[in-house]
Amino acid sequence: MNYTYEQAKELLTSQGKFHINLGLERITKILELLGNPQDKLKCIHVAGTNGKGSVCAIIASVLKSAGMKTGLYSSPHIFKYTERIKILTDITPTRFSNVQTSSHIEKLPSPLERDNIPDEVFAQYVFDICDLADKNNINLTEFEILTAVMFKYFYDEKVDVVVLETGLGGRFDATNVIKSNLCAVITHIDLDHTDRLGETKDKIAFEKAGIIKPNCPVITCEGYEAIKDKADECNSLFVMVQPFEDTSELALKGTYQQENLSLALAAVRLAFPEIGQNIINEGLRNVEHPCRFQFIEDKMLLIDGAHNPNGAMALRESLDMYFPDKKRRFVFGCLRTKDYPKMIKTLFSKGDEIYFNHFSNPNSATFAELQAVCEYPAKEFKSLEKFEVRPDTLTIVCGSLYMINEVINI
Repeated sequence: MNYTYEQAKELLTSQGKFHINLGLERITKILELLGNPQDKLKCIHVAGTNGKGSVCAIIASVLKSAGMKTGLYSSPHIFKYTERIKILTDITPTRFSNVQTSSHIEKLPSPLERDNIPDEVFAQYVFDICDLADKNNINLTEFEILTAVMFKYFYDEKVDVVVLETGLGGRFDATNVIKSNLCAVITHIDLDHTDRLGETKDKIAFEKAGIIKPNCPVITCEGYEAIKDKADECNSLFVMVQPFEDTSELALKGTYQQENLSLALAAVRLAFPEIGQNIINEGLRNVEHPCRFQFIEDKMLLIDGAHNPNGAMALRESLDMYFPDKKRRFVFGCLRTKDYPKMIKTLFSKGDEIYFNHFSNPNSATFAELQAVCEYPAKEFKSLEKFEVRPDTLTIVCGSLYMINEVINI
């Protein structure tokens, strides 16, 4: 039976699948039934509160420039689930398991989608894995299904290396089913998902440190004792880098990218010391990570995924550096599970135009909730089309990755 992307999306977002249930038991069982494809892949594993998506995108782009067929697994997606599972290569993937692929080859994807797992291939993997799970009484969550799809797809496609971003935490994240890695990378740690990961940075660092594997090096930019202790316990090389890398060649913008770049290049140089600086620079120029301090000049529009207080601070600092003379018009929406009062206090200043967006996610904070903690007047957001594009005014869409696809056309 041929399945569609929409059918796969409906299955993934169904009530029985669309929830978080940390743990490795279920993902271990389904991957065993699939032949443990994850054990046959070489992985660079990345965890952290902020910056892990950028670090993964940088590493993957450099490895692609070095001629490697590179799998990239990230989350969440902005527009489609297929964004989470990419193969970066100059060769169009054609070896799909039990799937007719001529249709996606004939239909050229958009630049944003060209590396994504094709829709019908994604759907086939989703249904095959769910059927296998159901037959064996394994109740997989949405993220576990996606992780199983990713490992099987990358194995079937014979990728050279996988750049693997954790979904939530590290220790009990489904991606942590791997037994070893080329290296682990732990990015900046801050207070987020405190209900699941702990209420202090030290407790969160302990959860992130769970991705460190025996005799596999770990690279970080912060000296948390939990990370050092886990590295010692695993007899793993502990590498702490300073944010001194030159960002002039990097396509991604934002003051925080210097730290991300330093982590990414430390991982590349440690795992693949043969890659030269010219190849690295080529990879940096070609990095793509949509909706992270992404500026669309003809619309005077900036899109950023800042969704916690640390991200809001990084966004504010970057706006001050790159657009110091522009008036600011904010479109802000946020999940009520986030510390949105602190984000609002960090982002907004007197004189800013502020629009609050109550988007469709059931956890989205309402206009009234957001206005109640904002000292400045705000309006209810309707549509970007209502805004006049002015050369002296920058429109900034931020607050939640889950909101962006309702505000921005792909």
